[in-house]
Amino acid sequence: MEVNNEFVNKVANSGLITINLEDYYDHSPKTIFDIAQCLFMGLILKEKDFRLYIKEKDWSEYTDKHVAVICSADAIVPTWAYMLLASALQPFAKSIYFGSMEDLEKHLIINAINQIELSIYKDQKIVIKGCGDLPISNAAYVQVTSLLAPIAKSIMYGEPCSTVPIMKRKD
Repeated sequence: MEVNNEFVNKVANSGLITINLEDYYDHSPKTIFDIAQCLFMGLILKEKDFRLYIKEKDWSEYTDKHVAVICSADAIVPTWAYMLLASALQPFAKSIYFGSMEDLEKHLIINAINQIELSIYKDQKIVIKGCGDLPISNAAYVQVTSLLAPIAKSIMYGEPCSTVPIMKRKD
C-alpha cells in the first residue's frame, strides 16, 4: 500500500473569497471640532461673536482631515451654527460629519463599503475576515453582509481555516 505524503491546502482549493474590512478603513487624519469652545459662559452661542470667530479663525489646521463636529456642552446650539461651521471647514477638510469620532469612523467605513463593486461576488463563497488590528465597527459588518447576502452563494465570518456560517443561499 502506497502512502501519499503530499499535503493538500484545502483552504486554498476551497474557492473562498476573503474580504478584509480593514482594507476599507480610511487612514486619513481625523479630528473633532467641539463647538462648546465657542459658547458664551459655556451655555449660549452668541451669533455676532460666533460669526467673528468663524471669520478670524485659521481653518487651515483642518486641511485634509476628516472632522467630527460635536457640542460637548449641555447647550442649545441653533442649526445654522453647525451649517456656518461646515461652510468654514469645507474648503479645508477632507470631510465633515456631525457626530462623535466613533460615529465618524462608522460613517467613513460604511461609505467605503457602499463603493464595493459587488458583481465580482455574485454566486461566490465569501469569508468576511474578523479579528483585525483596526477598530472596525459592527455597523460595517452589518452593512457588508446586507449588501452581499442577495448575491453571494454563502457568507461566513472569521478566518478561512475557522469560520462561522452566516448565510447560505438555497439553490
